[in-house]
Amino acid sequence: MQVDRERLREDIERTAEFGRIESEQGRGRTVRAASEENGEAREYFVGRLEDAGLDVRVDAVGNVVGRWVPASADPDLPPVAAGSHLDSVPEGGIFDGPLGTYAALEAVRTMREADTRPERPITVVSFTEEEGGRFGSGMLGSSVAAGGRSVEEALALEDEEGTSLAEALDGIGFRGEGRVNAAGWDAWLELHIEQSERLETVGVPVGVVTDITGITHCDVTITGEANHAGATPMNDRTDALAAASEFVLDVERAANEVVASESESAVGTVGSHSVEPNATNVVPGRVDCGVDIRDVEYDSMNEIVSRARSSLARLESERGVETELTRAFDVEPVPMSGRCRSAVREAGEAAGIKTMAMHSGAAHDTMQVARVTDAGMLFAPSRGGISHNPREWTDWADCATATQVLTGAMARLAGTTLEG
Repeated sequence: MQVDRERLREDIERTAEFGRIESEQGRGRTVRAASEENGEAREYFVGRLEDAGLDVRVDAVGNVVGRWVPASADPDLPPVAAGSHLDSVPEGGIFDGPLGTYAALEAVRTMREADTRPERPITVVSFTEEEGGRFGSGMLGSSVAAGGRSVEEALALEDEEGTSLAEALDGIGFRGEGRVNAAGWDAWLELHIEQSERLETVGVPVGVVTDITGITHCDVTITGEANHAGATPMNDRTDALAAASEFVLDVERAANEVVASESESAVGTVGSHSVEPNATNVVPGRVDCGVDIRDVEYDSMNEIVSRARSSLARLESERGVETELTRAFDVEPVPMSGRCRSAVREAGEAAGIKTMAMHSGAAHDTMQVARVTDAGMLFAPSRGGISHNPREWTDWADCATATQVLTGAMARLAGTTLEG
């Protein structure tokens, strides 16, 4: 079974034209979920699914599924599913999402052309709103498919203009019926660009994901007293921004210490600040911070949160500020299925393609699906580790190599044999 590199490239490059943006470097696109550009990308995808002989359905939240039931398969058996998403972040790249979506389709086309005999049906999936760029909820379609969110709740979500997901999907003709049920799949695989440079650094073409990181977001408020920057003595200030500066360094220190003593994959970031009144001649009276904590070990994540709370308690005592920490978003790490990991590793060995085990530091639809069925992920190298940026790039040869491994893994999970 040999994938068609040029056919895969054609699909990804054609998809890159929908929502294309001008960029001095690289190739960029902005494709918000259920936008006109997303509708165009979906129409093209549906056409390619149908061209390959798949039966297409769209569920109530816009998840698109193409189903192949070869003559050799029992149509009543749970299928093997694979895919990704077609939406992007604002001014994103052309590989994040479309590579996995079209690699899954290319795997089916390759198996068909090789006269394989899968025992199970195979489905190719594009989930709605993975990035969370419009309706404020990443992994939206996959969370519905995994039963973590109701169809009604998802459809009621609104963007900044007050347009609901239901209205937006109606506008592009992709509000279907029913709900794709990921629990009914025998297994799931997703190919994605790595979004880091570990594969590139060691020269390995395919990563086999062991775990997808957990994510905690904390909303922190530090309240001092706004006062005149010229008339308020230094020893009579309750400066919220000065306190927040210490908090940022404390979170960084906590993450570094956890890396050194507990888990080398742990990370902690204070990524946002909102300062009030944000005037040069006023001592800051309030700072709102956003904290991002991730790891494949949940205990390590909890340890960094605990140390963040301790930092705030110290600042209250030493600086006289008032503080509040709310753990607004919390997703535990998700391990990948041993069966799926073995299928990917064995597919690489059979094709003479080297693979390496690694964790994912970013969230993906797969972490939703993994809660209800066996799931696995593959990574293709990212040049320089750049992603969510027009400079995002994965060489076409690397796209094809990773797709080759995906194809072999899907075939194994589906119980495929070659005719004759």
